[in-house]
Amino acid sequence: MLKKFYKFIILPYTIFLLYLMFFGMGRLQYDDNIVRIKPIVSTIWFIQETISWLDIIRIVLGNVVMFVPFGFLGWIFPQLKNLKNLIITFVSTIVIIEALQYFSRLGVFDVDDVLLNTFGVFLGWQMKKILETKFGKFVVE
Repeated sequence: MLKKFYKFIILPYTIFLLYLMFFGMGRLQYDDNIVRIKPIVSTIWFIQETISWLDIIRIVLGNVVMFVPFGFLGWIFPQLKNLKNLIITFVSTIVIIEALQYFSRLGVFDVDDVLLNTFGVFLGWQMKKILETKFGKFVVE
């Protein structure tokens, strides 16, 4: 049951997420191309410079939670059931998306985004494993 729902919802979800990454949340095109390659530094800076805890939670936690569904891609693509293959494929894809944000100036190439998004995928993969182990094919299929 979950697997069928997932197959139905993942493509529209991906399109929605891409929209958010390039055009959502009042995003405007930057005047310059921006790249942040020091891991964790931009996230710490963002937390220090942001007054609203709601914004901090929305951005930092959102960068993790919004990518959890991609940890379940093994349900559609059997080669991505293996964590190593999933992570390599995801990191390759998210780096391309971050590069597109950089070149289009509709975002920033940020290593922290890659790390946080990948952590979200890892959490999703762990959740998938737990669901499959605990509930078996009854819930998954």
